[in-house]
Order: sequence, then structure tokens, then C-alpha cells
Amino acid sequence: MNIMRKFLSHWMFLSGLFFISMIFVFAGCAAPPKPFDPGIKGPQMLVEPGVVSVGVVSMLRTPIVFKGKGFDPEDSVFVTLLNVKKGDKVVHVPIADGNVDKNGFFTAKVGTLAKVSELLNAKLGSNKKLETTIIVSQPPIAPGTYTARAVSMESDKIAVCKLVIEAPWGLDDFKDWVGKKKGKIVEKK
Repeated sequence: MNIMRKFLSHWMFLSGLFFISMIFVFAGCAAPPKPFDPGIKGPQMLVEPGVVSVGVVSMLRTPIVFKGKGFDPEDSVFVTLLNVKKGDKVVHVPIADGNVDKNGFFTAKVGTLAKVSELLNAKLGSNKKLETTIIVSQPPIAPGTYTARAVSMESDKIAVCKLVIEAPWGLDDFKDWVGKKKGKIVEKK
């Protein structure tokens, strides 16, 4: 009987370990890059990834990149998130900028400061070891579907796309808990 219990407990442990590793494998799989719509002749923009969590660690580790085409060569583009509720106001929040190449394409990456201050509504600080910390004192941007708008600096060209902001879920909460334990995330409420 003891041999059977040992066998079953060993088998259950290995099965659980396999199940957890599969969750991490498939949770890390990304969707293939979205192509531009060949039917649209004017400016257009897309964002990769199209869905982002507002968990602190997930937000900081996820590269958010806006890509566009159809703009004037050698121009600059500013990307703004429209209709974001900040306190009791609804505002347009600048989150990225980029330069247009000679073929009319641009890439604009959302930087750490924009992620921290505009999407997480937090601040950058440092701990006793002089490591960068995220100081959270307000709730992050509300989950929902937001419109991002790219505006050309030198022409009247505009392109829009959607960015979905999701609430943090179980794994995000666990990552943030670990970040708090390590002193990388500080809550001040």
C-alpha cells in the first residue's frame, strides 16, 4: 500500500509540474505580427501587442510598439491615447513618438516613463540599494478599449488603431507580489 501511495504522489507531483510548465509555455506564446491592410491607400497604424495588462511587472516587461505607414518621408509622428480618464477629467495622453523613414513607415515604442506615469499612474523612485522602483499610489488606467491616434508633425495625416487594456489577472498579481517582496514595487496609498 505504501508503494502505491509513493507512486501516486510522485505521479501527481510530476503531472502538476508538467501542467504548470505548459501554462508558462503557452502564456508566453505571442500572436504573429499583424499586417497592414493593403486595401487602405492612406495612412494607417497598428499596435503590437494589441492587448496589454495593467499589472505593473507585465506592463513594464511588455514592449508596446506602434507601427504606421503612408506618412510623408522624413516627418515625425506623435501617438496619443484618446479619452483617458484622469481623476475627474477625460484627456488625451501622449504615449509615443517616432520618425518616419524615407518610405513613409514609422515605429514608435512606448517608453518606460510613459508606461509608468500615463498607463500605471505611478512614479519612478529608488530604494536603499539605489535600484529603480515603481511607486504606486493611484489606480492604473481603467481597463477597456482605447483609440490611439498618430498625428503627423508636418502634414495633416492621421492614423488610428485600437489598444485594449486589460485588468491584471492571477499571474500578474503574483508577479507584482514578488516585485513588492523584492522592493521593486512600493505601494503608497
